[in-house]
Amino acid sequence: MIFLTTQPLWLAGFCLVVLPTLLCMAGPIVIRRYVALDQLRTNNEVAGFTFATVGVLYAVLLAFAVIVVWEKFSESENTVAQEAGAAASLYRLADGIGRPPGATLHDRLTAYLNGAINEEWPAMAHGAASPAVTLALNDLYQPILAFSPVDARDSELLSETVRQLDLLTQSRRARLVVASGIVPGVLWIVLFGGAIVTIGFTFFFGTRNVLAQALMTGALSLLIWSGLLIIVAIDHPFAGSIRVSPEALAAVVEDFSK
Repeated sequence: MIFLTTQPLWLAGFCLVVLPTLLCMAGPIVIRRYVALDQLRTNNEVAGFTFATVGVLYAVLLAFAVIVVWEKFSESENTVAQEAGAAASLYRLADGIGRPPGATLHDRLTAYLNGAINEEWPAMAHGAASPAVTLALNDLYQPILAFSPVDARDSELLSETVRQLDLLTQSRRARLVVASGIVPGVLWIVLFGGAIVTIGFTFFFGTRNVLAQALMTGALSLLIWSGLLIIVAIDHPFAGSIRVSPEALAAVVEDFSK
């Protein structure tokens, strides 16, 4: 679904909501041309109970998928904020370490953040990572490991610096994992297959006014495909129109590069 995710929201909505809804509205009209109304009416009572069961099961599945994807999207925003907070702390701790390790850490941290903003964010839109940013992260450890504490204050400073760097590393790893997509492939099959089955059920009910039946089918189709659009739009938190931006990291660079 990365293709739809990376498209503008209006185009994804047209392809995933408008066109399928129009096709589904044509379903009852096409069925009525080949099956008589009396035959369809015999399905109303028996199929009604089955449709209620299928509809409830699919509604639960769709709602569960929307909630999970939205929670992961929110976690991605928190992860980036956490990464920015760790970077800001490292900037401040670098001043306490002193030269030359502190100055080296300051410069390399700026290089890491600029690489994450300019190189890794575009790469994450395609579910990938930037090797250059990985090397920049590795370089952050060198000045810290080269720092030799001489008293208790230095030891505590080194311990906190290493902790913040570990937090920075974990935050980056977390966003890289989510960048490849939240919903697994098998769930996509179930979601779209369930949508087709649920909407297809309405084709075989019989009402005297076929236009009214087509409108009811269209309303149901609009709700289902809109729910799927939400999942598609935020399945990749760092791609598409609705995405997590690197503004938090850019703000840290702007504040401390001065």
